[in-house]
Amino acid sequence: MATAKKICSLGRRIYRFAASVSGAIALFIILWGCTANDFNAGAIAWKTYSNSRYGFEFLYPSNWTSLAAPANDDGIAFISLQDNSVQIQGWASQQLPNSIVTDQESMKKIKPNFQTTQGVSGVLVVEVDQRVGSMTLTLTQSQVKYYWQGRSKSQEFPDYYRLFYYIAQQYRISKS
Repeated sequence: MATAKKICSLGRRIYRFAASVSGAIALFIILWGCTANDFNAGAIAWKTYSNSRYGFEFLYPSNWTSLAAPANDDGIAFISLQDNSVQIQGWASQQLPNSIVTDQESMKKIKPNFQTTQGVSGVLVVEVDQRVGSMTLTLTQSQVKYYWQGRSKSQEFPDYYRLFYYIAQQYRISKS
């Protein structure tokens, strides 16, 4: 019985160590991406995706290709031709009025931590795990929630961090 307890204790220590190391690696990747200085927006040929249903638009590199748009026209995704695991996408959805929403958890507000060049405030979340790194922007205006996301393999995320951040900054919503 004592041997089994020691093995479980050792297993827990190994798990905690692995979890702390992967957390440290994720933090390093994020911070390294923040300081990378090889991104030059002017050196990229840009196109603009415009969504007429929800009235938003965002830039994407002109040499990226679009995936099939959903039939409901709520958004689109683009992939890099050099690596199809690198993707950017934007979409929107109509929210129910607050009086209809009964789930109190969905009523909690997350403080805005990001502002687009248009001046719209939102929430920008960066997540990196062992496989995937992503940057997700969420904006809310009236009863519409707007989303934009850039994602890549986690080991390549630092290479795309500045590109994703720039595109998120340039995201625009029609003021209609």
